[in-house]
Amino acid sequence: MKKYRKIVLVVLAILNSVVLLGQLWPEGEPPFAKTINILTLILNIVFIVNLFFRKTNEED
Repeated sequence: MKKYRKIVLVVLAILNSVVLLGQLWPEGEPPFAKTINILTLILNIVFIVNLFFRKTNEED
């Protein structure tokens, strides 16, 4: 399970880097930038909610 979490973190880091690059250099953004932004936002929310509920369940 830790390997899965590490892979997810690497993917999120790469996607967040692409989003940041698009914010810093808007002229160079690829045509699929809007899709990447939405996908990154959704994955970040899912990951954070997953961490929150996992932490809550471990305390019980």
